[in-house]
Formats: sequence, C-alpha cells, structure tokens
Amino acid sequence: MDLNTITEVVRRPPDRPGADWREGDTWLAGGTWLFSMEQPGLHRLIDLTALRWDPLVPSDAGLEIGATCTIRELYAFVPPADWTAGGLFRPSCEAFLSSFKVWNAATVGGNICMSLPAGPMITLTVALEAKYELWAPDGSERVVDALGFVTGDHQNILAPGEILRRVHVPARALKKRTAHRRFTLTRLGRSTVFLVGTQTPGRDDLLLTVTAGTTQPVRIAFHAMPDARTLRESIDVIPADVWFADPNGTPDHRRHLTEHFAEEIRRELMAGGPA
Repeated sequence: MDLNTITEVVRRPPDRPGADWREGDTWLAGGTWLFSMEQPGLHRLIDLTALRWDPLVPSDAGLEIGATCTIRELYAFVPPADWTAGGLFRPSCEAFLSSFKVWNAATVGGNICMSLPAGPMITLTVALEAKYELWAPDGSERVVDALGFVTGDHQNILAPGEILRRVHVPARALKKRTAHRRFTLTRLGRSTVFLVGTQTPGRDDLLLTVTAGTTQPVRIAFHAMPDARTLRESIDVIPADVWFADPNGTPDHRRHLTEHFAEEIRRELMAGGPA
C-alpha cells in the first residue's frame, strides 16, 4: 500500500539511530505490516536494514538474534546438536500468518515489537527465557526479560524512539527438552493458542508458556512436574481479562484449548517423548 503521508525516508541512519527521533517517525525493517494498511500518523521512515546488523550469532553463551534478522534466516539456521530447544525455531516460523514469500522480508524484531497476541517470535523468545536489548534515543541501553516486554494486545514497554536491537537466548534454555502445541481454525490461519513447555535436562521441572490465547505471554513455572489437576488449576487462575477475544476464538474457548494442550505437553515431557 502507498503511504501518502510519508515525506522522507532515512536510508542510511547513524549506527545508533534514534537521536533525531521526532513525532511521526517509525522504524522500517521488513515493513510487512507497515505497508499493509494506512498509516496516517506517520511522516518519516527510518530504514534499519542499512545498518547490516548480524542476523544470528551463536556462541557458548547462547544465541544472539539481531532485530532485523529475517524469518527466512531464522528458519534456515541449523543450531548446534546440543541445542535441543532449537527444534522450536522452525515451528515458530511456520506459525506466521503469511506466505513463505513474506519470510524474506519480515523480521524477528518487527514481529516482537508489533506485540500481537499471536506473534510467534514472542512465543519462541519467551519460552526460551530470552532477554531483549533496547536502545533509547539518548544513547542509553537497557536489557529486559522477554516475558515482561508485551503488556497487551499491540502494546509493549517501548518508549518513543526506543528500539529493539537484539535478542539474547541463553544456552541453558537452548539445551532444554521442549514440547509445543498450536491450534488454528484453518491450516495456515492465525494462532488461536500457542503453548510451549520446556524441561531442564536431568530434572523434573516444567516451564509452561501460554501465548496467542492471551493478550500477553503467561509463564507458569513448576519446580517438579505437577499432576493434571494442579496444572489445570494454575491455568484457571489466569485473570479473565487476560484471555483474548477475536474471530479466532472466545476467551472460554481459548482457556479450554490451553488446558487441553497443556496436559498433552505435561504427558509428553513426563514420558520423555511425544504423547
């Protein structure tokens, strides 16, 4: 879509963009949402792709994902053999409500900063206990837990002019066992619920991440594997106003699906393989 209110495009921003941030500015990376609808309040695009941030940097400490890493690049990444949770990368990429062509432009950071309930990069990074590095216009930086970044439907903690620079996924989370479940009304539809369970090797713990069915990610942690009743009760205490409602599902429907799939995840991780 043509954005007829744009009067300037900054194609080569400084290495630390944002110092000249003003009302009507927006960051441009993949632009797959930005150009999909009218944006009457915008006047200037700041192109981040010219900064050439490294998309994926694996190390002994874990994986750094540049905010402008495309979904295609993440999908093609082959993690080290001991990063068992790397098996979540491809299913998370496949959870996009888009064609494979969009993957060539859409970015990890863009999906996170859109902060939609069904954002699969939010699901992935919260489930893997990631941290986000944020850059402010004044040159300062802060690191926040992925879990607390999204605060509601299309809402997050970013201040005006603040930018997501990179995502750090710790190696300890990448070495966990995982199980996931996702439900959509159609095969390529938007997620109604998307759940991920992780378990530390050699332990009986459970970290359950609930997304898509809620307006913000919910994490439920158990030091020891709960029984079915305890798990269900832990989901029942999620506040009513946190459950999401849209044409893909009512709050009651999403709660029901969450309880059903959480139990499948519990059984799969208890059994050491698919349920």
